[in-house]
Amino acid sequence: MEPAPYPAPRSGRQRARRHRACARWLAVLALGGLLAACSEDAPEDEGGPAPLFPASYASTYSEVRACRSSTEHDFARVRVLADPAATPPYLGRDADFPEGSIVLKEEYDVDDTACAGDIVRWTVMQRLPTGSSSATLGWRWQDVDSARRVKTQDEPRCIGCHTTCGVPPEGYQGTCTVVGAADGAFR
Repeated sequence: MEPAPYPAPRSGRQRARRHRACARWLAVLALGGLLAACSEDAPEDEGGPAPLFPASYASTYSEVRACRSSTEHDFARVRVLADPAATPPYLGRDADFPEGSIVLKEEYDVDDTACAGDIVRWTVMQRLPTGSSSATLGWRWQDVDSARRVKTQDEPRCIGCHTTCGVPPEGYQGTCTVVGAADGAFR
């Protein structure tokens, strides 16, 4: 008869103590795995989602709102751009945003009043197929850091704010920035 790999418990109390110790270790290991899986810092090259916009966006996107302060974006300075498909509906507010179109906010340091320095992060909206996601107002949302790593997707805070500001006359189809409004007055 071969010896047991671990000493056999001698009493019910010892078995219970060993069982509780094993259960605690399993819980710690499971929690560690969950925390790693939920980490917001996973870079794109480690299997995280890709940003919704190309790195070369500046060559094709149009500015639809100049640099201004945004209380909703932690007082960062923001500049709003739209891809070629989103620009006409954003500016005209008389046609639906086409599926796949992008509205993007470049976010700068609060002290960068000209939005001329380094971009701190981007917040991005991509139009989904009509009727496919009323919970997200028909958009996919991303918060992307300066290294182009997606930090969050479909953040409830973004959706909640755009639910209240994204209707006429202040907004249009979930977008909030009023075109031609006074600087600093709108999102």
